[in-house]
Amino acid sequence: MRALDFLSDYFSNNFDVSIRKRKKHKVMQTVNIKVKIDCDGCERKIKNAVSSMKGAKSVEVNRKMHKVTVSGYVDPKKVLKRVQSTGKKKAELWPYVPYTMVAYPYAAGAYDKRAPAGFVRKSEQAQAQPGGTDDKLMSLFSDENPNACIVM
Repeated sequence: MRALDFLSDYFSNNFDVSIRKRKKHKVMQTVNIKVKIDCDGCERKIKNAVSSMKGAKSVEVNRKMHKVTVSGYVDPKKVLKRVQSTGKKKAELWPYVPYTMVAYPYAAGAYDKRAPAGFVRKSEQAQAQPGGTDDKLMSLFSDENPNACIVM
């Protein structure tokens, strides 16, 4: 079967004047964008602009969290440009992660007063260092450590 496909591609490309480039297939992904949404008009304008994009399957706008979620075969940079073209120049890719995913949520770069409830800003300072001192101390008093009673 592959041999027939190869031969058909070979002959079709040789007889064409211009050799066609193979298109890369985009993967299905979810793009989250932070954008300030004040009213129903802003919400409608953003939703119409993004939903008319090629490859966008679903668009959800959460006005309370100032978040636009686009699912489909889209490029995050193109979605961001489309949102910015509606007049929302301060739009950016979603900079927050859930509070439970960060080891140190009150670190200098992670805590943000403007973040939605339950979220903190992505930052390297808030991530735990693998093999750090906290892990070593916690494993000393862990229930899985058979020598924990000796320490006490």
